[in-house]
Amino acid sequence: MQWLTRRLLAAVAIAGVLVGVGAPMALADGATCTSYNLFGVCMVWAGTPATPGDSGGSGSSPGGGSGGTPTIPIIQIDGQDCLPVGLADPQPPQTEAVWAGHTDGAIYHCEVPTGLGGMFVAGYLIPYWSLAAPAAPPDPAALAQQAVASMQLQAVRVGIVPEARAGSVGLVGMPNWMWVSAPDAKTFGPITRTASAGGWDVSATAQVAGVSWDMGDGQVVTCAGPGTPYQASYGASSSPDCGHTYTRQGTHIVRATSHWVVAWSGIGQAGTITLDLTQATDVTIGEAQVLTQ
Repeated sequence: MQWLTRRLLAAVAIAGVLVGVGAPMALADGATCTSYNLFGVCMVWAGTPATPGDSGGSGSSPGGGSGGTPTIPIIQIDGQDCLPVGLADPQPPQTEAVWAGHTDGAIYHCEVPTGLGGMFVAGYLIPYWSLAAPAAPPDPAALAQQAVASMQLQAVRVGIVPEARAGSVGLVGMPNWMWVSAPDAKTFGPITRTASAGGWDVSATAQVAGVSWDMGDGQVVTCAGPGTPYQASYGASSSPDCGHTYTRQGTHIVRATSHWVVAWSGIGQAGTITLDLTQATDVTIGEAQVLTQ
């Protein structure tokens, strides 16, 4: 059994589908196809639409008539997306159907990545003919970093009692409340942004997983949520979810560090980015004076 036939039957057995090998597909407007799949069907390169009247020709980049470099080198075989990974080694005989009768160009592989789905299993290499080597996709992790940068994430706005203002003094032994004041997408999340390059997209979603409050007295309080804003009606009660009690007087610098977790995915990959942002304020703690006569 021939080289490509063996690979095709293996894929069909795994995917549980039947695929026929037919003649090369005709292109609109007399354009010349520059990439064929193993079924002898012209490849479809997703990307910038072709310029009207541009015939492409044998000297154009893979794209089936666009006449220019495709912006998204995702090859589609009967609806299956795959990512170009390089030359097939060894090159199959030119008698194989994948050559579609061509004697120039070369046979390349594209890999079905996890998450794209389709008729082939993830990791399967699909051979195809192309007149020119396809452009390599960008680094998805780098695009994820660009997406995070576009979010313009900020440290939390500190809410705390006693407040950081003249005349606001807390007491030793009395509960203090901490919270994220007016949380929004940029200070607490969730927030989603997408970065693109060459037609490829990576999306990232950021959310604060928790806030660590360095109270300035050697104690660090970690709160899972934004905390509860203090109201006068609460009196001297303790915060239900984010509080602290000082044991000595003085002015303490409080640092609230938000721990961001960013989940990203795209170009067949996924990952997580973590980063910390800190905002500082200060509180004054005094001691209650007992007056005697």
